[in-house]
Amino acid sequence: MRLKGIGRSRNVEDRRRAGGRGTRGGGKAGLGGVGLLVVLAIGYFAGIDVTPLLQGGQGPATQSSAPRQLSVGEERAAEFSSQVLATTEAVWGKVFPEQLGGAYRPPVMVLYSGVTQSLCGGASGATGPFYCPADRKAYLDTEFFDTLARQLGAKGDFAAAYVIAHEVAHHVQNELGILPEVNRRRQAVGQAEANALTVRLELQADCLSGVWARAVDGLLEPGDLKEALNAARMIGDDHLQKRAGQVPQPHTFTHGTSAQRAKWFKRGYDSGDLARCDTFGAARL
Repeated sequence: MRLKGIGRSRNVEDRRRAGGRGTRGGGKAGLGGVGLLVVLAIGYFAGIDVTPLLQGGQGPATQSSAPRQLSVGEERAAEFSSQVLATTEAVWGKVFPEQLGGAYRPPVMVLYSGVTQSLCGGASGATGPFYCPADRKAYLDTEFFDTLARQLGAKGDFAAAYVIAHEVAHHVQNELGILPEVNRRRQAVGQAEANALTVRLELQADCLSGVWARAVDGLLEPGDLKEALNAARMIGDDHLQKRAGQVPQPHTFTHGTSAQRAKWFKRGYDSGDLARCDTFGAARL
């Protein structure tokens, strides 16, 4: 992705200098090797805080209060994230008035290291990137990019950009009133039905990410679109459950299958039209 000349967003809150990476209470680690990778994969993309599994029965994660210097790699990750966020602001700042007749209010992106707090609760590297509608902020531990490439098999800068665009897409859903309505409906139904609603919400966010990708097409390099589609496939519920050694169980899915995620991202990319992202009105996903 060609980001040279793209300015940084001003809507970034960098908390990484406030303290060191999270530390754990006493006890012995309970996972390693492949087991650790599987747990991380499930946690990042199933919306589950797997911190207790990573700790092996240890105490809760805590943030060091000592200030620290950021590495060159961390500085680069921040610049990249801020530039990608700036492209989402430009895209949705144009799409909202053109397709919806309204103004777009961008979110704040919080960069953190290890653990942090949001109005939606505590966050750690184990929870992965997420959007909190209560404070209108997207949270990202920048070490996630390394996990995405090395452990989940989704390599490339545009795969990382897709992840940021996906969290911003949840903010778009919040701005449109979709996110609060779905949350209300989820509280009124059983677990399987709630999961099904969540799948439609996530696939819609994938479609909205595709709308963003089409709008920044001039910044794409050869292979970028393939990177995003591969990332969508690598984080499908069926793929992650198979990696965990399980038979995929559709009633437990919360993000959709690999094929569904790639399909809806491509639908948004091919059309550039918000109306084409109506997963809730779709008879088949």
